[in-house]
Amino acid sequence: MNEVMSFFEEVKRVEIIVNHSYLEKTLRILDEVQVSGYTVIDDTAGKGDRGISCSDIGCAFSGSYVMTVCKDETQLSHLVEKINPILKKGGGVCLVTDAKWVRH
Repeated sequence: MNEVMSFFEEVKRVEIIVNHSYLEKTLRILDEVQVSGYTVIDDTAGKGDRGISCSDIGCAFSGSYVMTVCKDETQLSHLVEKINPILKKGGGVCLVTDAKWVRH
């Protein structure tokens, strides 16, 4: 069992959904806090406190989904501090969960 556990590294999984107009700023923040990488999925759809969002013409805005990991609490704190103003201004969500990164 210990052999299998040696393949894992404890990380914080961060999922961010932002208005597409804030995507570039969000990615600059990820670079500033030096996350190891990220995945972006454009044109997400959903419903939140600001209404429905989708990429269709009749919708208020389209969103982007960004997934990344933070290696420790310090990096996570910096990210949350910098991303929170974007979420307050443009809406969206930021979820943080404990995760295990498979070393390869």
